[in-house]
Amino acid sequence: MALVEQDYLRRILLRERDRPGGANIELISNTVRFALDRGFHVILEGILSAARYGAMLRSLRDDHAGRSSFYYFDISWSETLRRHATRPQSAEFGAAEMSEWFDQAGRLDLIDERTVSETLTLDEIVGRIQREAF
Repeated sequence: MALVEQDYLRRILLRERDRPGGANIELISNTVRFALDRGFHVILEGILSAARYGAMLRSLRDDHAGRSSFYYFDISWSETLRRHATRPQSAEFGAAEMSEWFDQAGRLDLIDERTVSETLTLDEIVGRIQREAF
């Protein structure tokens, strides 16, 4: 299993802001393709707005011979802030920066996404994805 984290590639590796046409989009695509081509299952994680990442995600889905599953985590603003407070990154950015990302987050156009409710526990989410995706 390969975990590809949008934030890590964009913020840490490239030190890039999330912007249209950013270098991270191609890096994410290449990283996912590299892992898939070597037989890994891939989890691509991040706030991937349709405007910036939709074409890349559709291309990954269309080019992958195996099964592709997409999940939309439907998390309220208050719950997002509560969860963020428990993360090591909580000191790096706060509600003001997050509100910008939160407003951009949304469903992806033309990709069938399954909704994950904020009421599910981590074990329930993992179990569900294992049942549905594998």
